[in-house]
Amino acid sequence: MAFSLVLCHLFMIVYTPQSNKMRADSDGMECHVLVIGSGGAGVRAAIEASAYGDVVLVSKTIVSKGGCTPMAEGGYNAVLREEDSCEIHFEDTMKGGAFLNDPELVKILVSESPQRMDDLILWGAVFDVTDDNKVAQRPFGGQRFPRTCYAGDRTGHEMMTTLVERLDGLPVDILTETTVIDLLKEGDRVVGAFALDDKGDSIVIKADSTILATGGGTRVFDISTNSASGTGDGYAIGYRAGAELIDMEMVQFHPTGAVFPYDARGRLVTEAVRSEGGILKNTLGERFMKQYDPERMELSTRDVVARAIATEINKGRGTKNGGVFLDVTHLPREQIEAKLPVMLEQFLKFGVDIRTEPMEVAPTAHHIMGGLRITPRGETTLPGLFACGEVAGGVHGANRLGGNALAETQVFGKRAGESAGRSEKRVRNVDLRQIEGQQERLSRFLNGSVNPATVARELQLAMWEGAGIFRNANDLRSTLAMVMHLPASDLKAVSARNLSECCTIQNMCLTASLICKSALLRPESRGAHVRTDICHAWDAQTSPFAHTYISHARQGIERRSHT
Repeated sequence: MAFSLVLCHLFMIVYTPQSNKMRADSDGMECHVLVIGSGGAGVRAAIEASAYGDVVLVSKTIVSKGGCTPMAEGGYNAVLREEDSCEIHFEDTMKGGAFLNDPELVKILVSESPQRMDDLILWGAVFDVTDDNKVAQRPFGGQRFPRTCYAGDRTGHEMMTTLVERLDGLPVDILTETTVIDLLKEGDRVVGAFALDDKGDSIVIKADSTILATGGGTRVFDISTNSASGTGDGYAIGYRAGAELIDMEMVQFHPTGAVFPYDARGRLVTEAVRSEGGILKNTLGERFMKQYDPERMELSTRDVVARAIATEINKGRGTKNGGVFLDVTHLPREQIEAKLPVMLEQFLKFGVDIRTEPMEVAPTAHHIMGGLRITPRGETTLPGLFACGEVAGGVHGANRLGGNALAETQVFGKRAGESAGRSEKRVRNVDLRQIEGQQERLSRFLNGSVNPATVARELQLAMWEGAGIFRNANDLRSTLAMVMHLPASDLKAVSARNLSECCTIQNMCLTASLICKSALLRPESRGAHVRTDICHAWDAQTSPFAHTYISHARQGIERRSHT
């Protein structure tokens, strides 16, 4: 019965004439720009695109409640002081990214992030300020100047509140708890998307331009900072549509995630803790970062700190819960309460008062630096498709500096939104065969036999063991084979409401396979990608390799030309 309703909706979408605007209970719609994703990048893109025509924003969750941006605690990087400069921010970002970053994208990031910070403040965002009423900035790892603007340790939440207030009242239709399961094409051009609402009913959305702003995908790993929505949907649907992705092997493991209680494993312990003076110690009481980066210590880049912690644990100097100690007890209580209120509250719920006892932390999957290949305008390799935020690759290279991601959402969210908005209005045609293909896919789920949760769990454990911080070819091949053989095509939806869950698990499997395949393509250790089975004479700056790339049409690794 449930599937007959789905079929009914599908044929209503195809044969019922559509208006340019959508009613709340309509089965389909048309718009000038479709934005998929409601984090910082997606909302900013929708704001900018709305100046050029009607916009639809599709959110898998609820706008401002899901995704990574509202969870981001640390800050937003921008050059705001005379002693700092965009040139230095550029150099720090390139060095932190192991020189795999796209230089043009980095130049745009560092030069435009101060202007986008001004936008947020103009729109009402409240950041911490100094005694002379300037935006306060704290030091973050891998950066020579304190350039990370913050609102306590809830910076992303403040940004999202501001962006959603700005969005309110603009000509943007918002679909919440609606999952885009694939893009629709006319020839090579993307012309919209096929989605399921929270009841499992189907919606076809036709658009002149489509923006992917779906965030990351580290939920493919067992321990992750990502919310439940971080399942790699954008990478998967972009790849299936024919877009090219780069550097998918570059997965950042944040050095400090909670290790207990069990259901809180991986919950982010913000870099702001180390920025404020937090010290890492092993169970011998040693401040071990002296051995790994004696100059920068706890404020080394995230890849270095994560490997250091993992090494200490692997060598038996970790805690019984599988972590190390992060200690702020030497700091004034007032500083902890004012600068780290979320961390204080979080650990009090765990039974730990960080004012008097250390936290236990360990690395956790956090951010994918790779993603869809984009131009400075946010264009992907497919006409009609744009991307911004974590789903796009090239900005962060092989390792992201803390504070650059929130800036990226605003800089490239604005650029993608404007570029998509300025695109040509055209007749939008959807090939009926694509609709029929989705119909067959959903039918298989309703007749499937495998529990999606079981597949997800097997995938996450395999990826954590075989494609984590330390990698080798044998483990990567075994993990890839296991991922490829998961029964993702035989998943069972117990009702139409569970159809989107099955699609999400398929996306997780595809994203995981892209990570493994790309990791096998890169024959070196670089940034967040560490191959224990390969030795080489070059360092990151002299590496002969550039981006890995993968699409339906080709896959490989680019060579660098050193001048």
